[in-house]
Amino acid sequence: MVVKFGMTDGDSVAVRRKQLLQKIQEDPALPALGVAVSQVVQIASSTNEAVHSLANFILSDVALTQKVLSMANTVGYRTASGAPVTTISKAIFLLGFDAVRTIALTMLLVEGMTGKSARSVRMELVQSLGASLVGRELARRSTFKDAEEASVVGLFKNFGRLLVVMHDEASYDEIMALSATGATSPTQAAMQVLGCGFDSLAESVLRQWQIPLTIVKALAPLPAGVVKVAATRQEWLQQAAAFSADAVILLSQVGKVDTGLMMRNLLARYGVAFDLDNAALSELLARVAEETQTLTNTICPLMLPAAAPEPEIAELSADAVLDEFLLKTADSQMLQNDLRHPSGKPVNARDLLLAGVQDATEMVASGRCKVNDLIMLVLETLYHGMGFRFATACIKDVKAQQFRARISLGEDHQRRQDGFAFPVAASRDVFHLAMQNDVDVLIADAAVPNVRALLPDWHTRLLPDAKSFIVLPLVVQKQPFGLLYADRACVAAEGVPPDEAALIKTLKAQIMTVLMPR
Repeated sequence: MVVKFGMTDGDSVAVRRKQLLQKIQEDPALPALGVAVSQVVQIASSTNEAVHSLANFILSDVALTQKVLSMANTVGYRTASGAPVTTISKAIFLLGFDAVRTIALTMLLVEGMTGKSARSVRMELVQSLGASLVGRELARRSTFKDAEEASVVGLFKNFGRLLVVMHDEASYDEIMALSATGATSPTQAAMQVLGCGFDSLAESVLRQWQIPLTIVKALAPLPAGVVKVAATRQEWLQQAAAFSADAVILLSQVGKVDTGLMMRNLLARYGVAFDLDNAALSELLARVAEETQTLTNTICPLMLPAAAPEPEIAELSADAVLDEFLLKTADSQMLQNDLRHPSGKPVNARDLLLAGVQDATEMVASGRCKVNDLIMLVLETLYHGMGFRFATACIKDVKAQQFRARISLGEDHQRRQDGFAFPVAASRDVFHLAMQNDVDVLIADAAVPNVRALLPDWHTRLLPDAKSFIVLPLVVQKQPFGLLYADRACVAAEGVPPDEAALIKTLKAQIMTVLMPR
């Protein structure tokens, strides 16, 4: 009898799996990525502070801010007026909370998971994005509460594949080659090569990232066969995740193979569960394909050079024609001017303020404007448009008999917001005087003696380095509702010319329009 020494196939698979897990564990970028992803995932759209929290998170990352604004300004989302969207608050209002959250999550994954295998990573990211959009379409048809979470579940359904392609490209290629034969599914191929499925890999990392269990559990594979109508939201999320992944695989094959059989199989498995017939499924997939392309062109171009154009004259698309004839009220390139005064105030402050006024006007005119969302938009316009380092809305708390900061932006905003509070009882300081007289106060140099004399102790302690600031009282029917405040750590020697002051007053007037009783 001949005895062979060495590793068995099972041993080899175990070694590859162990090496992959070790690479994932030792990846220095993953912990920070996990913290960021977890923060965004846990900003639930059902909370009152959701828009504020999401906007603050995005604004803390310049690259992320630019990508979201770029997406908001594509022809598919642009406002009817053609005015460029210059604030994250307006982007959330225009695109929707869940769409912006998905874009933010996708951008985080793009930035955190780029590597040598850029083409394969990009392909998997596009698959993830498409699955997220399928989840969003399913959520629109669902009767379950907070069904929008399906878009996040869809995004993470592909996460295991991303982990493999990032950390073990050889195994990824082998898995893809095995599944391409059609004799085995990607999950079965992953079991052969690594001894575990993609979903279990994703689950292990997402649990470390403290992603909510509802999302993690939804990534578990479904049993084979026809999927029945879900009895619970958790069951529905699991079904939505599986359908999203299968649907984007079908979309990835369009133009390569005859997808008729794939469509029939998809309907046979999921049609009952999601109340889909051939027409409804075709419509859903068409919407997802179009939006995936739009989002991919905006979010992922850095990951792969654009394909060379065909050597023939391309017909102008409807979007391109529309771009030519849109009535633009501002030049988006002008709004991206980076020139600043020594104080930090943008040289093109007037243009930025005007764009914010247009955004605020559209938000109010829509008839679905919430006062907190509008205040956030105005704060963001002041923060960026005037180059402030901290901006906050301070609102009267009748029960506590205090004016207290409720919404804030900028440097160290949470600590400053927590300390930004003062009694309702009248006092001779700049804040009370501004509200009592309903006058807007613009201080170019806070070190001037007559200004320092009007600064309360709490402000000096909290913001000792505030060298210039603005106070905009919000007075409703002669009763102080609160105020807007923003400051810089530099003297604003350039001042505020009349045209900029008028635009600032117009921004405040938009808030007053919403606050006034009808």
